[in-house]
Amino acid sequence: MATGKELQDQGVKLFQDRDYEAAQGIFKQATDAFNAEGASDMAAEMQVNAALVDRTLGNYEASATAMIAARQVFAGMGDKLREAQVIGNLGGVYLAQGNNEQASTLYREAADLFKEVGDEEKYGQTLLAMAEIQMKDRKFLDALVTYEVALDSIQDLNIRQRMMKGLIGLKNRVMGGGVPASETVADVVPDATAARLSSTDEPGDTPPKL
Repeated sequence: MATGKELQDQGVKLFQDRDYEAAQGIFKQATDAFNAEGASDMAAEMQVNAALVDRTLGNYEASATAMIAARQVFAGMGDKLREAQVIGNLGGVYLAQGNNEQASTLYREAADLFKEVGDEEKYGQTLLAMAEIQMKDRKFLDALVTYEVALDSIQDLNIRQRMMKGLIGLKNRVMGGGVPASETVADVVPDATAARLSSTDEPGDTPPKL
């Protein structure tokens, strides 16, 4: 009989191959296997994987329900990092539905938790997703501030992000700006993103792998 880890790997491969229905079934088997092995945290991760499949397929209610259940597991364990990752994924469900306000609220909550546990990279990536929402909502000044804080938190910027950081720096030199010293990021940034269980995974692209 396959172990939970073996089933997890199978599910990830199927998801990457875009065989979503098959991946969904395997992730559910992996959930059961990890529960049988006494690994409730890994079982919760498989719930999130299955939920990401549901999100990809447009089954938003089922996706949200599974993620909320997984979040409760991690919260009960006091695992703030994985709880934050699930919150970000949940935000991605609302974003896929077009509910930018609820997505932003969840992204902000995730970002605050990432900051609390000291994961600056995921904190920055989450803020980037928030900034993208703010841009879509035409909240340009809010987005600019959020981008600035996010880009300062990410170590390896891509070309687009480096260009953006340079432009923000130029704007600050010419016009002044940045985050006021008397304010915390939580005061400036209206909310938080699609922080995933793996920072290398794009929302709706590949499931989390820890």
